[in-house]
Amino acid sequence: MPAKALYLTPPIPRIALATSRHLPKNIPCPPDPVSVISLYMIRQVRFDKKQRVVDELIRRIESGLMEDGFLLPGEHQLAEEFKVSRGTLREALAELKRRNYIATQSGVGSIVTFDGVVLDQRSGWAQALADSGALINTEVLRLEPISRPDLMPRFGTDKFITLDRRRRANDGTLVSLERSLIPATGTLESLPRVGLIDDSLTITLAAYGYIGERGDQWIGAEPLNAEDAELLGRPTGTVFLKALRTTYDRQGRFMEQVESLLDPVHFRLHLQFGESK
Repeated sequence: MPAKALYLTPPIPRIALATSRHLPKNIPCPPDPVSVISLYMIRQVRFDKKQRVVDELIRRIESGLMEDGFLLPGEHQLAEEFKVSRGTLREALAELKRRNYIATQSGVGSIVTFDGVVLDQRSGWAQALADSGALINTEVLRLEPISRPDLMPRFGTDKFITLDRRRRANDGTLVSLERSLIPATGTLESLPRVGLIDDSLTITLAAYGYIGERGDQWIGAEPLNAEDAELLGRPTGTVFLKALRTTYDRQGRFMEQVESLLDPVHFRLHLQFGESK
């Protein structure tokens, strides 16, 4: 979690009150003293409301309650939940967008794009998160149509779009390699030509009407083969975490299968069980 900022408000000047009987007699006192009242606009109250919204949404996102690809409720609903004005809420959402927790897409809304790698988008029990405070940069290696006849029995099609990406930590170290398969159906066929929206597959799929609803996730570990080791700059045989996630949308349509190879030095799995007290 980002460190909480400490905000200091200017000290409020004390007001000394005096009556004429306490004043020295040799000092004239005007018959009608004029009182000067200074008004200060304290922005801290509004800022605290915005920060409260920002902190709570970040908590939900980083804990997995709002996972990568989660579509946030509308502004009106969020404003009512947090008991803030829509103007304050928009400022909070703008801050989350600036810090890369969410992205907005016209006609879709605000979508979680937290740069941690979520390994289970349904229950949120397993996550692969970059080291605290690390900045992760994503590089697209391939975005093109392919044929996979072996997947026809499972997904009902052999036409896919493959998206290969690798991620680097802020120091340049390669920490993950991801290969996504997306069905090349309908308007998605144009994806290799038009590219991703905001460099995000989640936002792009949502814009095409695919929002994840359910799926399954398998997690294990295995040594890197020669091809993957070269792409990740590691010796062949280096053991990486391996996750294979399949996601279906709200209409039950297959929308994505992604295979992720994750450096266990930079990623971890989190399992939470039982009821919170």
